[in-house]
Amino acid sequence: MTAVIAPSAPADPSAGPAPATDAPLDVRDDVQETAQTAPEAGQDGAYEAGAYEAARELVARDAREFGVYARTGGWTFGLKVARSVRPGGQSAAETPKASAKEFGELAGCSAERVMRFYKAWDRAADDGLVPHFEELAPGQEVELPDADVWLTYYVPRSSASSERGTAIMAAAEAEGIRPTKALEVAENPTALRAAILADPSTAQAARHALLDRIKEDPVLQVDLARDIARTDDLKKAVAGEARAADRIEYVRKIAEEGQVRTPAGQTIDAPAELREEAERHLSLIDELEPEEAGEWASEAYDTVKTLVAETVEADPELRVQERRTKFYSSLQKATKVFEELTLDDAADFGDIYEDDMVQRLEELQEAIGTCLTALRKASQTG
Repeated sequence: MTAVIAPSAPADPSAGPAPATDAPLDVRDDVQETAQTAPEAGQDGAYEAGAYEAARELVARDAREFGVYARTGGWTFGLKVARSVRPGGQSAAETPKASAKEFGELAGCSAERVMRFYKAWDRAADDGLVPHFEELAPGQEVELPDADVWLTYYVPRSSASSERGTAIMAAAEAEGIRPTKALEVAENPTALRAAILADPSTAQAARHALLDRIKEDPVLQVDLARDIARTDDLKKAVAGEARAADRIEYVRKIAEEGQVRTPAGQTIDAPAELREEAERHLSLIDELEPEEAGEWASEAYDTVKTLVAETVEADPELRVQERRTKFYSSLQKATKVFEELTLDDAADFGDIYEDDMVQRLEELQEAIGTCLTALRKASQTG
């Protein structure tokens, strides 16, 4: 806690309102006073007798005031508001303090800005860091908290009082950053867009934020999916990443679960050699950046798939089962396709007839007959 050292002189009511400025409250008064009292150097740059000492005193005063502000920051100006602006519910007859509007006119700034300092002090008073307004008199000095604490209470933007602003502030606090920074970004989406377009690290941060938000925002999910579906480059990228993810999952299942799916669709226990090879590739993939993993996923998938084929071929019983599974799979597909042909309305065949159709069906019939003959022969000798 630091005491305020050099209080400013009260403003002269007869002087009228000062010109509007973004400087903190009454800083410009100190600037004007300094300009009026500062001794001037001669044309050759030398100071007359006594002028040098006066100038040095001004330097020392600046240093003292700078020290006060460096230690207390916004608390310095918060105190000026807290001890000079009357609390709500008090009339002008009850206290010499000014209203926020009058104080702002005297300071050359808006009443809204004055109230932001007022509310910050009020929140700090509720937490016991500073005295309440009713305990302060104009010109009174009190011990002030450290400058860094001020940012916990002061919100320089009126949007913070809205429902949207409250949500942004809460999210900022959860991320461990100053709410004012998050509010500033939210109020300037064009600047955010420019930063994303120009800076890869900002774009990455935005991507991570969207991925976190999309989990709980169905509307955003649909919007992003629609944007991807309508953009050819994104569709290709998504398809490529999905293929890479499937291949990594294929390798991961072998390494972690010890099971593998054969080309024909069987699920078998992976031999130790195959599982070790999958683990080796997976450990490498997990160490890579996401953008590099796709290429290595293809290599791992091809290597593991070759080993799976060799495993099936090396086991006679497994090889027979693989052939049987493959045959059944092909038969089911062919049956489904043929069943989907429209045969109900034979009267319309004249409209669609082509010689090639008959030829293909005859070839299919011949192939089916050959297959049936081979199967019946196998059943008789089996």
